Amino acid sequence: MATVTTEAAVGADAAASAPGMPQLNFDHWGNQIFWLLITLAVIYFVLSRIALPRIAAVLAERQGTITNDLAKAEELKRQAGEAEKAYDKALADARAEAQNIIAEAKEEIAAELKVATDKADAEIAARTAESEKAISEIRASALDNVKEVARETAEALVTALGGKADSSAIDAAVAERTKG
Repeated sequence: MATVTTEAAVGADAAASAPGMPQLNFDHWGNQIFWLLITLAVIYFVLSRIALPRIAAVLAERQGTITNDLAKAEELKRQAGEAEKAYDKALADARAEAQNIIAEAKEEIAAELKVATDKADAEIAARTAESEKAISEIRASALDNVKEVARETAEALVTALGGKADSSAIDAAVAERTKG
């Protein structure tokens, strides 16, 4: 143990007699200033000749890219505006064409309807004429039938009353009565 204390005492004396931090030792300041100037010169040379031109080139390239991208964006915006105008014009043209097609279809339908109506009217007129002709025939035959029934009834009445029926007198009486 005694050896440890003596070694500790020797180490403490050496530390006390040491000059301290070398940066604060005025004996070494001239040497430190020389190396500081050399280091700053090397750093300045490296920065000015190598690093700063590369940084400036990167910044210039970045600025060029930004400018080109902005110009491209403006061009695309202009093209989009033109495309929108073309789309709106095409849409308006399509609507106008649709209106024309609708108008033409209405005209065609109206013409077809007129033709169908005229055909139906002609058929109705023809059927009406046929019906009127049939009604006339029925009336004529009905009048003949009425005359026949009237003649037979008159003959039957005269016979029933005890007389003798004269056909020519009965026909003349029925014709006079049915005249009007």
